[in-house]
Amino acid sequence: MRKIYQAIASVMLYGLMPNTASAQTGFVVKDKIVKQVSQFNLSDVRLLDGPFKHAMEKDGEWLLSLQPDRFLHRFRENAGLKPKAEIYGGWESRGVSGHSLGHYLSACSMMYAASGDVRFKEKTDYIVTELAECQRVRKTGYIGAIPGEDKLFDEIAAGDIRSPGFDLNGAWVPWYTEHKILAGLVDTYLYTGNQQAKQVAIKFCDWIDTKFKNLTEAQFQLMLECEHGGMNEALANVYAITGNKKYLDLSYRFHHKRILDPLAQQQDDLAGLHANTQIPKIIGCARQYELTGNPADHAIADFFWNTVVNHYSYVIGGNSDHERFSDKPDYLSVHLSSTTTETCNSYNMLKLTDHLFGLDPQAAYMDYYERVLYNHILASQNPENGMVLYYLTLASGTQKQFGTPDDSFWCCTGTGMENHSKYGMDIYDKDNNGGLYLNLFIPSTLNWKEKGMLWTMETSYPKSGTINFILTQSARNQQMPLHIRYPKWAVSGVQLSVNGKAIPVAAKPGSYITVNRTWQKGDKVKLTYPMSLYTESMPDNANMKAFLYGPLVLAGQLGTADIKKRDIPVFVASDPDLKQWIKPVTNKPTVFYASNHGKQVILEPLYKIYDQKQAVYWDFFNNEEWKLKQQQFDAERKAEDELAANTLDLMRIGEMQPERDHNFKGERTNTGEVDGTRWRDATDGGWFSFQLDTKGAATAQLQCRYFGADGEGREFDILVDGQKIATEKLVKKAAPVLYSVNYTIPGALLAGKQSIVVKFQALPGKTAGGIFGCRLLKMK
Repeated sequence: MRKIYQAIASVMLYGLMPNTASAQTGFVVKDKIVKQVSQFNLSDVRLLDGPFKHAMEKDGEWLLSLQPDRFLHRFRENAGLKPKAEIYGGWESRGVSGHSLGHYLSACSMMYAASGDVRFKEKTDYIVTELAECQRVRKTGYIGAIPGEDKLFDEIAAGDIRSPGFDLNGAWVPWYTEHKILAGLVDTYLYTGNQQAKQVAIKFCDWIDTKFKNLTEAQFQLMLECEHGGMNEALANVYAITGNKKYLDLSYRFHHKRILDPLAQQQDDLAGLHANTQIPKIIGCARQYELTGNPADHAIADFFWNTVVNHYSYVIGGNSDHERFSDKPDYLSVHLSSTTTETCNSYNMLKLTDHLFGLDPQAAYMDYYERVLYNHILASQNPENGMVLYYLTLASGTQKQFGTPDDSFWCCTGTGMENHSKYGMDIYDKDNNGGLYLNLFIPSTLNWKEKGMLWTMETSYPKSGTINFILTQSARNQQMPLHIRYPKWAVSGVQLSVNGKAIPVAAKPGSYITVNRTWQKGDKVKLTYPMSLYTESMPDNANMKAFLYGPLVLAGQLGTADIKKRDIPVFVASDPDLKQWIKPVTNKPTVFYASNHGKQVILEPLYKIYDQKQAVYWDFFNNEEWKLKQQQFDAERKAEDELAANTLDLMRIGEMQPERDHNFKGERTNTGEVDGTRWRDATDGGWFSFQLDTKGAATAQLQCRYFGADGEGREFDILVDGQKIATEKLVKKAAPVLYSVNYTIPGALLAGKQSIVVKFQALPGKTAGGIFGCRLLKMK
């Protein structure tokens, strides 16, 4: 991403669209900063057949299958009302319960605007009615579903504030959760016109203002050390829908000085920070700038966007590894894992891009937007069932891990609900001079009611680089400029015609082409961007590259079987001409066949791969480098063979059949995957155990594998047949790689036995593991 986006400091006739509200018409406060371009209402745009419409439909099916009463369980319970349904599982049953309801409100509201399907509005109307009832019973204005919330907020309001960063007085990111609820209410008002949602939001904000008004600035800043989402943005929007300045003032109380003030001075202190804790704050600054014109807010948003996009982002446009920005700028090649590119981050970076593009409509913003939309957002959904993922893994040989319909509800489940409901939001924009911006080439229709125009975009892009843009209906002939994005990647030029007549293009890639003429019904604009293969290298490793074709990041199909890193294809090539060893597959646009150094692989768009292992980044070697690498691989094979010969029994942790075979048991235990290796842990005094075969050995060692990025509160006992043999406290290592620790088992615990039970017991309030596998080894 680094150098490409150096940003600059027919039924739908007029009046027949669904009667939806819009974000623009819901605001009573006009922006102090006049935007150069503004979005159309979601209800003005309808997607036509293609991958984005398919993704939206799958998302809609999932949203309609979810039950509001299950989201509302703790809202009612905490208000002293009887829940009407069982609470959902996953994060909704934990300390952030309520966050998913906020996202669900936003997603259903936007889906209603984008589709006109009243079933989505019925969902939001019901939820708002229930929240209003909870609020009425409470009599304070507060609404929430956080365990122990009354005690929590009473402590904070009294100035008793404790936060190590990801909890506040022992509660898991409470303001983050409340932000989602408030934002969902505002979206419900803006997109569906529900006045009750507005009133519930106002009463909730009044509670915030009253409850915490006596906190000193220092106390408030201490509170903000805990992740708090985009509270500044949500409160600024409440100001915009009410005109009451106290909400704007409250918005600025959520200005986190430690993070935001250095950014205002163009200072990059982002390295190592939790990425998605920061991005919503920056969105809030961008919104505050629009409403107030405060130049510091714009400086923060502008510098942050450029810094993250150009120095902390991977080829797909996403950022973060293990949820954090890299250790230093442009240092990404060592940060490839199964937890790269948290989807929430890209969701929020696109929201920030929206704000900045409105202020300064440069193609660099929409080039970035397109890169993320195809290669992270679209790629984050399982196209068969609509489920979404937390991280989009960029580690070669790993596979996308999707959530479940009703027992995941991670943060990225919530943003995932929203992601696929609003694809129509940035395809088109309108400027202050009556001009139209064509930003994204997604088949769709635009009903421009003010001008009496109905435009239709027909294209199979990016399978093909040809786009047809047709004025299907027009109330009259009218002059206006049409601005068409000329993508940065389109280095082979562009062919443009209007009504079959070729139009010369003076613009360059990475800008907008302007066609200014008098338009009439039936006019047809045709443009073709020839696509070609190219590579992008890691900023810190020129020999680690990704393949792209037009706007698409290509990934290699690596099958479903386990694969070792040394068995992943590499490229040994001195010839820079990709066409010599990458060929298109006949009758399959965007699919390629790569053959190099005796290994073959199919490359296709990353968004299409969802049910097998994949590779995005590839190692390139010259012949001498490859010879040395083979020697390293041979040494690894020898070490693995020696370890296997010395193994009495192996426990493949976190895998169904091995755990059954080893009589696995546990309480409060979780499992997941990092870099293709499964792990398991146990939280807050939880435990897990399994049986290992000793084969009658009188002496043995237990070997456990841990992950270098784990630390902070991971303390546990290791027991064999109920006897403690070690207490372990994991400390974060310099490198996020797997490592092994051996524990000698006393002979008395092995004597006369054919098997032993190994147990990992978390200390109170601590976590046991993660354990990435265990072996019982012979003593040498």
